[in-house]
Amino acid sequence: MSITVKGTEELTKTLSSMSQARFEAVAKVSAADIYNRGKQGGTPVSTERTRPGGPHGELRQSLSMNEIEGGASVGYTKDYAPHVEYGHVCVNGGYVEGQRYLQRNVETERPEYIRLLKENIERLV
Repeated sequence: MSITVKGTEELTKTLSSMSQARFEAVAKVSAADIYNRGKQGGTPVSTERTRPGGPHGELRQSLSMNEIEGGASVGYTKDYAPHVEYGHVCVNGGYVEGQRYLQRNVETERPEYIRLLKENIERLV
């Protein structure tokens, strides 16, 4: 047994475009939250003790957010960002643990992202 409803193409198209637009808006809001949190202390900054005589705050300054198809992208442009995030081996053979600053930032945002998605899905229904 089947039921066919005719004339729903326009409705389907409208609902699809609404949900895509809302998803993109939620993605952009979450990306902006991650970006702002990173700029306001969520990104590690070297000190004179950890990097004597060197510039400080370059990693935080390299944080950027760009709009992309389907939402936004947040990331760091400094080439050493992955080493700070995941850890690295030193020249003398020692090991520096990763600080997982970006992972923590994303995990902090996760509940808010889920809440916003649910809220927007409920608006569509």
